Amino acid sequence: MLAATRTARQALKTRSAATRFRASLNRGRAITTHLIAAGIDTDTAAGVASGLRSVAKRLHIAPVKVARTNRTVDGGCKRRSVHHFTARQITVLVAAYKPRKAEYKAAIQAYRLAA
Repeated sequence: MLAATRTARQALKTRSAATRFRASLNRGRAITTHLIAAGIDTDTAAGVASGLRSVAKRLHIAPVKVARTNRTVDGGCKRRSVHHFTARQITVLVAAYKPRKAEYKAAIQAYRLAA
């Protein structure tokens, strides 16, 4: 295989993976997944996600899907429910979320810049 072909295939593979991931976020993923995709570290993302879930309850925004998983940000655990939200719903939640902690405020700013 030529080096140019190998490079082109690798670039196509990378772009395809990114496109599939963006599409999955638009279909709905866990809040923490949206935040991690925006470049926020997992510890901060878990805390911000907790705040965004309470905003979702307050605004009566229902998840588009409820799934069951063994995997979480904290690692493996016993089976539990995960609520999936679309990127548009997360944008509404972020607009209504007013965090107090400085690191959460920075995380929300980072999400707004990434979105």
